[in-house]
Amino acid sequence: MEKFIIHTEVFAYDHPDELDPKEAKLLESATEAMRNAYAPYSRFKVGAALLLEDGKIIKGNNQENAAYPSGLCAERVAIFACGANHPGMKIVSIAITAGSLDFASDHPIAPCGACRQTMLEYELNQDTPIAVIMRGRSGKIYRCEGIKQLLPIFFHEDGLKLK
Repeated sequence: MEKFIIHTEVFAYDHPDELDPKEAKLLESATEAMRNAYAPYSRFKVGAALLLEDGKIIKGNNQENAAYPSGLCAERVAIFACGANHPGMKIVSIAITAGSLDFASDHPIAPCGACRQTMLEYELNQDTPIAVIMRGRSGKIYRCEGIKQLLPIFFHEDGLKLK
C-alpha cells in the first residue's frame, strides 16, 4: 500500500478590488450573467464568465427545465458557447458566482463535478491552466490557478485507449 497527499492551493480574497482588474471585471460579468439565469425550480441562480486570450468575455448561466436532467449548469453553458463560437481560442480564466432567491449565499460556490470534468478537458486540450474565481452573492472570493486544483484525480481520454 502507498499513501499520498494531494495538495490544493486556493487563495482567498475579501473584496473584488484585491483581484487583478481583468479578473474583477470577469467576476462582475459572472454576476450579471447570474441575474439572467433561468432557475424557476431550484431558485438558485448561477452565472459564469470566461476570459479568452483575446480579451473577449463569454457569459453563461444555469438553464433549468421541468424535466430536471434536461437543464445545464452555467459553467458548461459558457464553455460550450466558447467552443462553438470561438474554436481554438484559449480560456484564461473563469469566474463563477451564485445565489439563492431563498437564502443567503455568503461563501464561494464551487462548480459541480460534471462542470469540473468539462472545464478540465478544455484545460488539458489547450495545455494551459484556466484560473478559477468563485464567489457567492457576497463574502470571500476564492481563486485557484487551474482546474486541476479542483479536480486533482481526474478521468482523461487515456482511460479510453487500448494499450
